[in-house]
Amino acid sequence: MTPMTTEETSTTRPAGSARRAVVGRLSWGLADQAASSMTNFAVGIYVARSLGLAAFGAFSLAWVTYGVVLSVSRGLATDPLVVRFSGVPENLWRGAVARSSGTALGVGAAVGAACLAAGLAVGGDVGPAFACLGVTLPGLMLQDAWRYAFFAAGTGRKAFVNDVVWGVALVPAMVVAARVGSVAAFVLAWGASAAVAALYGCVQSGIRPRLAGARAWVRDHRDLGYRYLVENTCVSGASQLRAYGLGAIVGVGAVGAVRGAELLLGPFLAVLMGLSLVTVAEAARVLRRAPHRLGPFCLLLGGGQAVAALLWGAALLLVPDRLGELVLGGVWNSASELIVPATLGVAGAGLGTGAAAGLRALGAARRSLRAQLFASACYVGGGLGGAAVGGVTGSAWGVAAATVTASAVWWLHLRSALREHNRNPSPK
Repeated sequence: MTPMTTEETSTTRPAGSARRAVVGRLSWGLADQAASSMTNFAVGIYVARSLGLAAFGAFSLAWVTYGVVLSVSRGLATDPLVVRFSGVPENLWRGAVARSSGTALGVGAAVGAACLAAGLAVGGDVGPAFACLGVTLPGLMLQDAWRYAFFAAGTGRKAFVNDVVWGVALVPAMVVAARVGSVAAFVLAWGASAAVAALYGCVQSGIRPRLAGARAWVRDHRDLGYRYLVENTCVSGASQLRAYGLGAIVGVGAVGAVRGAELLLGPFLAVLMGLSLVTVAEAARVLRRAPHRLGPFCLLLGGGQAVAALLWGAALLLVPDRLGELVLGGVWNSASELIVPATLGVAGAGLGTGAAAGLRALGAARRSLRAQLFASACYVGGGLGGAAVGGVTGSAWGVAAATVTASAVWWLHLRSALREHNRNPSPK
């Protein structure tokens, strides 16, 4: 059981002060996501313009694989940290962070070794890209772990600074990669700059990751970790299956087109991917202080994000072709045809993440797992079924329909979980 915190025990703290604290934490979360979004967007645009559609597709396959590994790391290491150690006393937080960051580092090293071996056995652009990804995965996983740790402590400013350090380190790395001009060089530059930020995270926190504590961490939090592992890998695994399947059905260029459309919606996709950095920890605080406010909080979160995605997509439709080609180069023509279905897909996913944050705050891992399994099955089925019928455009519309349907399922599960919590306030 998580120890009681000052927020939970204090009955005299002014409501205005509590609201300002919430706004402050969310503001740093938005700032951190903005920094992360800008970094991801800049990398994608730079690589797309430098490599062209086919090579950019190979880079995108490595990127999608990184997302799968990130999901494994978060499920085992940092999701349990956010759920159980948000706002706890510092000594408990430090001990938990040492073990959770060690777990993330271990995941990166283990999967990285497999990627390195697979990459060395494959030729073309894809093989070297995967080999370089394998070398850099430990640093990538550790950098992400620090972000979760800082938000669990309520010090989002440090997470923001860490992402800025990564972005600054990326500039010279990308310049060098452009001179080399290969997919592998860009993957290596991206991952090596993340390692710089990961090392800086050790300085920021004053904590050294305990790789030896990884086994104990996984064992102690297996009730959440294993379910979150499956849930998270369903998300990224579905994306990977769609990317690989789309490449097989339509061609590698189609993968580049989809990634190009995702770049155009990059700010919202980055927020979706890292949403639990802020919202799960904040939802857990709302649940402790005022359980009856959790539902409205999640609705405001998901609804606001869906509306913002729709407005952004509408603005993208007004972008002239000349400007789009300036940004994405040869990828623009294919990517621009996917703006409408991609926007609807992101809006649907944004609405669903509000419910997902509530389920995680409640510790309702069984319900969130069921919802995610359904969502992932819809995503793969819609994406590949649409590709078989209508090519890359059909795949985009299939994914849009899948995410909207899955969002409704997420909210049905949250409603049931809230009712169960009201009857029995213990975590499910």
